[in-house]
Amino acid sequence: MECIEALKTRRSVRAYRGEPVSREAIEDIVDCGRLAATAINIQPWEFVVVTGAEMLRAIAAATDYGSFIAQAAACVVVLCRETKYYLEDGCNASQNILVAARAHGLGACWVAGDKKPYAEKIRKMVGAPETHKLVSLLAIGRPAEEPEKAKRPLSEVLHWEKY
Repeated sequence: MECIEALKTRRSVRAYRGEPVSREAIEDIVDCGRLAATAINIQPWEFVVVTGAEMLRAIAAATDYGSFIAQAAACVVVLCRETKYYLEDGCNASQNILVAARAHGLGACWVAGDKKPYAEKIRKMVGAPETHKLVSLLAIGRPAEEPEKAKRPLSEVLHWEKY
């Protein structure tokens, strides 16, 4: 899929068919996260890919709005060392992963991690060091739905020269 098409058609997918996704596809998707923009090229991120059904269910159960993670083929746990711009960097990596998943014909959805009450629990579940903060949980799988949520038109959000 062409890049602009992937960007314009990406939507949050919360229903999955339960089919596996190849390791090669997941590695390519996470590699796109690794290549994200990063302040001062610090690259504070680490990615833990969870594919085991029991761990997917445990992560889903720990969240407040991520129950669908249990049905995903994988969950990419995005963590960052605590640096000045860890959240911006981790969000850039997360967005790249979401768009790359779309480009691979997969569905994906972002579940918040930073400052959530379950962040520490999930950090421990995946064995990440205390020096890292949970930024996001990214469910990835073969979509069982194609959400058609309307986006605000460009004419409503684009301002030239001033607001």
